Amino acid sequence: MPMGHDAPLTKEMILDAAEQVLRRFGPEKTSVVDIAKALQVSHGTVYRHFPSKAALREAVTERWLVGCISAPLEKIVSEGKGSATERLRLWLDTLRKSKRDYFTRDTEMFAMYAAETQESVETVKAHVNHLIQQIATIVEQGIQSNEFKPGQPEVIAKAIFMATSRFHHPAHANQWLAEDEEETFQAVWELLLRGLV
Repeated sequence: MPMGHDAPLTKEMILDAAEQVLRRFGPEKTSVVDIAKALQVSHGTVYRHFPSKAALREAVTERWLVGCISAPLEKIVSEGKGSATERLRLWLDTLRKSKRDYFTRDTEMFAMYAAETQESVETVKAHVNHLIQQIATIVEQGIQSNEFKPGQPEVIAKAIFMATSRFHHPAHANQWLAEDEEETFQAVWELLLRGLV
């Protein structure tokens, strides 16, 4: 995506180019110079928008987490279709299936995301807190409709998120392709459900 001479360079344009270059070369081999070349600008121009390669990678990861992971989950929460149990199950299935799909089909971006979980603690913490808030919304609706037992939605949501981390945390990615994955998740789901209803 070369820059036109008249078009001002924006953060979004840099992030678009960075994503393309990261997918081509991988997170370890990609440099700010590579991204600048793709934009046909100097690397100094890129540094005016992002102070370091780490800041740029963090911004790419954050945008990926919001657009590819959080947004589809937010739709499940906000549309409010079906019972709280159905929505919670759909939310968990969507999270784990999207992570598995990115692990197998978008390996470079997933590798960067996995690395960022170790390096960009604040970005990942904000993302996790956002996901827990989504679960808490579903749980609260389930409590209000008497579908779930009374309790503290945020505490319950955090417990659900932690109890299912084996199915969505990148540290466990190699286990997601196991033959008994669905059976294992079903067992955890049934246990969670017994605690909720």
